[in-house]
Amino acid sequence: MVQPNIFDATTHVRTLERLALLQSDATPQWGTMTPAQMCAHVCVSYEYIFGDRNDVPPLFMRLLLRLFFRGLLVGNKPYPKGAATAPSMIINNERNLDTERARLVAYIERVYAEGAHAFEGRPQVSLGPLTAVEWSTLLYKHLDHHLRQFGV
Repeated sequence: MVQPNIFDATTHVRTLERLALLQSDATPQWGTMTPAQMCAHVCVSYEYIFGDRNDVPPLFMRLLLRLFFRGLLVGNKPYPKGAATAPSMIINNERNLDTERARLVAYIERVYAEGAHAFEGRPQVSLGPLTAVEWSTLLYKHLDHHLRQFGV
């Protein structure tokens, strides 16, 4: 199944609509994060994209991801429920859903505004340079995975 393109206007609007449906009391269908923690978790990907974070994973981990997990991360197959996450993306403390959702929306809007051309060949912190389609798939799949986690 080909993933929707985040640079497409319809996908962009629908993604924001789904995110708006997320409720603070939603129970996860898998995992232990709260909706607010999930939004903060997804924001980490964008923090790396825009240089708001610079704690690069160790070289060994980056090589493993490139060699063995790149296809899973940027391919069309959905992420499995309960898949492990990178230690840098684990959110353990309490967060406010409105605050974290607003941060996530701002990042999504920024990616959309920059457009596909700004992401063509742009390096990802662990996977190296990606095409705009790979970026779209990576970002869409990750958020979709977690929205489905909360039934949205």
